[in-house]
Amino acid sequence: MSNLTLYVGLDVHKDSITAAVFEGMASEPASVDRLPSDFRKLRPYFERLRARGMVNACYEASGAGYVLHRMLTEWGVHCEVIAPSLTPVRPGQQRKHDRRDALNLARFYRAGELTPVRIPTEREEQVRDLVRCRETFQREILRSRHYVLKFLARRGFIFQGGGHWTRRHRRWLEQVLREAELSPQDRIVFGEYLSLLDYKIQRRNELDRRIEELALSPAYADAVGRLKCFRGIETLAAMTLATEIGDWRRFQSPRHLMAYLGLVPSEHSSGERQSLGPITKAGNSRCRHVHSCRSASADRRLPGPRNPDVLS
Repeated sequence: MSNLTLYVGLDVHKDSITAAVFEGMASEPASVDRLPSDFRKLRPYFERLRARGMVNACYEASGAGYVLHRMLTEWGVHCEVIAPSLTPVRPGQQRKHDRRDALNLARFYRAGELTPVRIPTEREEQVRDLVRCRETFQREILRSRHYVLKFLARRGFIFQGGGHWTRRHRRWLEQVLREAELSPQDRIVFGEYLSLLDYKIQRRNELDRRIEELALSPAYADAVGRLKCFRGIETLAAMTLATEIGDWRRFQSPRHLMAYLGLVPSEHSSGERQSLGPITKAGNSRCRHVHSCRSASADRRLPGPRNPDVLS
């Protein structure tokens, strides 16, 4: 192998990968190739590149996940996954396509202007997806509750006995299903909506049980135990933080962690004028995910008066 270093920018899509290759500090790319997203065909391509020199590749984090990164690493290619939100963008740039994106990635990567993300292990990714699946079911439960309430409202049935989704409210729903004057079609629809809601609650509760088991495993017991020392954080919120953040030691200070979560104030200052805005989590899906799970956990666990009749 020669001492030549090749920089490869990869624009990754489900069906294709555009690869831009720069040799050393050359101003023009040695090649720009459109490749199928098939590992059996990608491997010979990178083997040919490795025969020419040391290969440094990168691609942006996306729905493609980390499978490509793991395969390239296994083939002996140094690969990093880039944070897309931190990729430099030229003001006024109006053209965007696969070839240009791959070229920009290779150039910026060579210049050291890209920020790589931490790659979770396969086990970490699996547990994180399990916790995220639980959040998905929680959103689906909310959606099903809306189906039930809006259907009944369209038929003139309004609950007057207090808050929704208490045990009293649930008994009222079952009474409406059994005794109210509903057409056969409406009774079928209402029964199916209730059954769908019950199914989602049952699956969410099963996910909660599995998350509780994982929280006791050696990989997470210590982190979960420490996080639960904070008021309002119980197992679900602790597991969300542990799986989303991963390695806490990668943050140099609490300030860096708060910036990662979007819990720092936005700022738009110029000259003598200083203007601080709301915290930046408003545009950060990761922080919304952590915050929503923490809130759900806190609502159930915080000490103080609580209506025992409320269903989760």
